[in-house]
Amino acid sequence: MELVEMTPELLRELQLKQMDMLIYFRDFCQRNGLTFYLIGGCLIGAVRNGGFVPWDDDIDVMLPRNDYERLTKLWKEQENNERFELLRTDENVFTGNIFTTLTDKKYTLVKANQTEYDIPHGLVLDIFPLDAAPNNGFKRKLQLMWTVIFSLFLAQIVPENHGGIIAFGSSVLLGMFRNPKTRRKIWQYAEKQISKYKFDDNDYVTELCSGPKWMIPKYPKDIYNGVAYVTFEGEKMPCMSGYDKYLTMIFGDYMKLPPKEEQVPHHEIAYIDFDTPAFTGKFDKDKL
Repeated sequence: MELVEMTPELLRELQLKQMDMLIYFRDFCQRNGLTFYLIGGCLIGAVRNGGFVPWDDDIDVMLPRNDYERLTKLWKEQENNERFELLRTDENVFTGNIFTTLTDKKYTLVKANQTEYDIPHGLVLDIFPLDAAPNNGFKRKLQLMWTVIFSLFLAQIVPENHGGIIAFGSSVLLGMFRNPKTRRKIWQYAEKQISKYKFDDNDYVTELCSGPKWMIPKYPKDIYNGVAYVTFEGEKMPCMSGYDKYLTMIFGDYMKLPPKEEQVPHHEIAYIDFDTPAFTGKFDKDKL
């Protein structure tokens, strides 16, 4: 598949258009008393650059699990916006993501790994839950096990680049449970298992739905005691109060630029068009 070449000019245009989603999302959360934080590259960019890291191509935010669940409920109750759509895999829609996304349908953007999905292909803001990590070591291992099961049966894709044994085991499990309803029951049960631990009862928190690299670490929950604010592209945005400790644990000296070869966008984009609204359905470039 031929991918879009993300020139600096095109990337910057994408970043500035993504800000509409972030501002809309921030205002919705404020109206409804939902706590969220800028995370990852966006948070580094806010602290180090006052906005996007120059090569970053997306926006990531995180909500404590209770607010994450409330977000889905409140959005369904309140929002009838033709431009912004909140997507989370359920019995009616399959996104291929193990987290929630907000889509801006004013523009068209097709990710290379979503060309076959029947979803609106627009600009995307990724929304992750923050869960409590149990103090008990055995329960923590169970939580990680259920996270793997949740991820496998929700995404329904054999993980690549994680070793032959993992790929083989994943293929066997998916082969054993082929019925979509059965798979849905499995990942829904698994999600309940990973999210059942309470912040008040445990000393650490964890990011279970951000991918294999991020599910293993756990962070002292005092990092999230309160909200701080940073300036991101001229807008005041919330982050965890202990953002310096958070970023240092993950990235080390996060104020230092990474090697030149790592200063590249991390998502593969099959198609992008800022002049055309998003379409819904499988991607066929010849029909656009």
